Amino acid sequence: MIRKKRIVLLLSIVYATLIIIGHSFMMKESFQYIENNLLITIILYPFLILFFYKIVNKLFKMLDSKKRKKIQLKKFKKTKLYLLFSQKTFLFSFVWIIISWLPYLFAFYPAILSPDPSFQIKQYFQIPNKYSTYSIMLDPKVTITNHHPVIHTLLLGTCVKIGEEIGEVNIGLFLYSLIQIIVFASVLAYTIHFLKERRISDLYLLIMLLVYSIVPIYPFYSISAVKDVMFASFTILYIIEIYRWMKRQEITRKQEIKIFIIIVLVILFRNNGIHTVLLSFPLLLFLKKKLKYKIKILMMLVLILGFYVSYHSILLPAFKITPSSVRETLSIPFQQTARYVKEHSDEIGEEERKVIDKVLDYDTLSSRYQYNNADPVKNKFNKYATKEDLKKYFSVWFKQLKKHPKTYIEATISNTYGYYYPFKTNWYIYYKFDKRITENGFNYHYNHLKSLRNILTNYGLIFPYIPPFNIFINIGFNVWILLFMGSYFIYKKKYQELIYLAPSFVLFFVCIASPVNSYFRYALPYVFALMLNFGIFLKESN
Repeated sequence: MIRKKRIVLLLSIVYATLIIIGHSFMMKESFQYIENNLLITIILYPFLILFFYKIVNKLFKMLDSKKRKKIQLKKFKKTKLYLLFSQKTFLFSFVWIIISWLPYLFAFYPAILSPDPSFQIKQYFQIPNKYSTYSIMLDPKVTITNHHPVIHTLLLGTCVKIGEEIGEVNIGLFLYSLIQIIVFASVLAYTIHFLKERRISDLYLLIMLLVYSIVPIYPFYSISAVKDVMFASFTILYIIEIYRWMKRQEITRKQEIKIFIIIVLVILFRNNGIHTVLLSFPLLLFLKKKLKYKIKILMMLVLILGFYVSYHSILLPAFKITPSSVRETLSIPFQQTARYVKEHSDEIGEEERKVIDKVLDYDTLSSRYQYNNADPVKNKFNKYATKEDLKKYFSVWFKQLKKHPKTYIEATISNTYGYYYPFKTNWYIYYKFDKRITENGFNYHYNHLKSLRNILTNYGLIFPYIPPFNIFINIGFNVWILLFMGSYFIYKKKYQELIYLAPSFVLFFVCIASPVNSYFRYALPYVFALMLNFGIFLKESN
């Protein structure tokens, strides 16, 4: 009981702290709101902790109860529909999902292009684009860079090329949509099938099916040609496989090949996929005591690292494909410097100005700074900056950190709080017609179903504000659920179950290092994996 109380209290303190800080930054983009209302905050804080303590404690008690209430579906189980669902779970779920997504496919035929996939198409067709200017190109004639995963650029570009050869670009884009829809719907249907095998209640499985069918993020992103959808699909498969490895005592050669292929796809379809794998898969080493089991995990890690190094250091350079710019990993320090310049420019000496200018263009840095978006700051990164220039920059960065640590903390929270504060809602779905490729002669266009597009778009835009259903797509609340599941496993000393949650936690921390606050596309993998993660949680907590 003491252990339980401590963990419930700790989680309640975390929730209350995130509410207080998140609200302050949503109001003032700083701690200023807390400082201006300090007395109210001091009084409110313990009440918030008590409020969350009561809720979390009640939920823990419900999970601890050995007599969980089960809702019986007696009438539904007698129907032919249930028999089909029960006997052919994967096929039934797949067909159901596809049918429910058809209105979106018709309305937004051939595909929804946002800026990133539009630029990827330009890269494929050797058309100059902004991503070709971010780095020093290995070969000016090769416009494809690894800023976006090369395999996704090739897949998307090849489909467009096929359409162009036929004489209709829209057919090529529709081909890509079909490939992505089939992959994504198959993975979602497989999550239901997988949990069915683990004897999760039929009610929960049916809720999953309804969520996949009705919640608009699924159909909208199924036809959005962004790299994150394929990456999210393979990440979900990776979570399933890492859970299976967690439960198995013996690993067969077939199972080794299966997880290796999935891991390769995770790495190929997102540049941060390697972090997802390397910060989760090695945890299996601490799970089993058998030397044979540990050796298989170590061998798999060697293969993964071997593939990653060979791909990035041998294969891509051989085709003169330029790696992504180092600036993509520096959103946090760049934002901190920009905020420092905005707030404390009078304290910056001439030598420090010169050092910063060699990296970030000092003169416009203050005006480029945006609380929620690091891209305007990063966009002026000097691609010709040397390692010595960056070394000097970080020396200045560290000196300024010691002078005004609060500025650095506020810069980071301002650019990240939407990922852990449930009341921040930002970029959600893509639906607008993007003209970037039409400017280069590609005959990409929507069809004449404008009324249907408007209806579906309005539904998608209002959904984040419809409680309680919006919890399925709320980025911050998804993280709260992850924290709740992890805390309960720690309370029950089910430490091995934390391993299957690790990929989602890693992806959350990747979002913290990302350039845009509460950008829904970045959170896609762990948002899409929520129903699977929670289904496994229900199984393992029983």
